[in-house]
Amino acid sequence: MHVVAVLALDGVSAFDLAIPCQVFALVTGPDGSPAYDVRVCVDRDMAATAGPTEPFRVSSAYSWDDVRGADTVIVPGIPVERTPDPRALRLLREAAAEGARIASICTGAFALAHAGLLESRRATTHWRFADALAERFPGTSVDPSVLYVDEGQVLTSAGIAAGLDLCLHMVRRDHGAAVAADAARMLVMPPQRTGGQAQFIEYRAPEADSADLGETLEWMRGKLSEPLSLADISAHAMMSRRSLARHFRAQTGTTPLRWLLAQRVQRARELMETTELPLTRVAEATGFGSVETLRHHFARQVGTTPSAYRAAFRQ
Repeated sequence: MHVVAVLALDGVSAFDLAIPCQVFALVTGPDGSPAYDVRVCVDRDMAATAGPTEPFRVSSAYSWDDVRGADTVIVPGIPVERTPDPRALRLLREAAAEGARIASICTGAFALAHAGLLESRRATTHWRFADALAERFPGTSVDPSVLYVDEGQVLTSAGIAAGLDLCLHMVRRDHGAAVAADAARMLVMPPQRTGGQAQFIEYRAPEADSADLGETLEWMRGKLSEPLSLADISAHAMMSRRSLARHFRAQTGTTPLRWLLAQRVQRARELMETTELPLTRVAEATGFGSVETLRHHFARQVGTTPSAYRAAFRQ
């Protein structure tokens, strides 16, 4: 039987910890017998967390040493400010060297990175901590827009509930789409969700823009429904196009027109979350002009269609 070891580190997220236990326990073979042997491996009684509530203790019949020999090792989310126990990191490296499949849920990716398993790999984690992962481990290519990343032996999921998507993906790899679909039905979720983590990322306008471009950025936000050219923006900023491009890059990290496009998409998201405006009106209000143009840019930045986004976030 395929052994799945869930390596619980101190401060483990209770939700993340339960995901692999629930998903893999639902999978059975043709004769109805369990397809996976799931083992929660802890170091004595460990603290688990569930949001702002008081931590509680987790005990198990399996210790960290029982990670050895597992076919799949999964690390649920942990507090990102903590450095994992060196013994746990050593077990992860040993499991990877022995050919085990290594996966993380949410911020469990930080443990994989501390173990050196994400070096020169693409990975993801909760969007809120994606920048921190990229900064601490520059050898890892962090993609905050997706629900999970499959690098073959090493897999990482985005925030929290994306662990469900990753575990179903592993079931699909092991047993095929039909078996994964049966497990998804029992979980009351789609076998594959539309879009990626990008649709859940919260974008906020800077609280205070730099003095140089502050007025121009605010002016651009107020003109999202109108066509704006680089000449228009330069004229308002009273700068040459070359000077404008240099200041924009320094203060926003991108070009004027790319910044404007991102603001248009963000405004479209807000309208679809909070209003019942038809897509034609949303396209007009955000300066895209046509539904086709809105769909194109929305899908590129958010990872899903406007209609699917509205269905997911309808209030």
